[in-house]
Amino acid sequence: MRALGIDLGSKRIGVALSDSGGTVATPYEVVQRSGDRARDHRRLRDLADEAEVDVVVVGVPYSLDGSVGHAARRLLKEIRALEQVLAVPVVTHGERLSTVTAHRSLAEMDLDAPARRKVVDKVAAAVILQAWLDQQRSTAATAPRALREDP
Repeated sequence: MRALGIDLGSKRIGVALSDSGGTVATPYEVVQRSGDRARDHRRLRDLADEAEVDVVVVGVPYSLDGSVGHAARRLLKEIRALEQVLAVPVVTHGERLSTVTAHRSLAEMDLDAPARRKVVDKVAAAVILQAWLDQQRSTAATAPRALREDP
């Protein structure tokens, strides 16, 4: 299962891609917001089609208590519009602190601030996607044997 991870920002959209086995997420691309949401969504559709993904995972900034705040509501509305353009299922995943995690990882790599700004969005998308992939694997591993797919 190949998945595309998306971090929908107000200025840039981070995109990550998993390997075909759905194990590892890799930063893929940063899409600059054009000011035309439909155009941005078409670009994401094109990326999903090019990569032949089975699912798109979009990070949502749920509140620390898990509730849906203003920012999450705004993104959920955009995700509903994005679903209309994509040919594959769209799932959401909580993305608390994904950008902070991405910044820290990049700082540990000794990248200076300008270099980090160029890639942080796609690294944040990879953080979101990797968390989702890990959750899927964990859920599958703990599912009763009768519910698991045959090897």
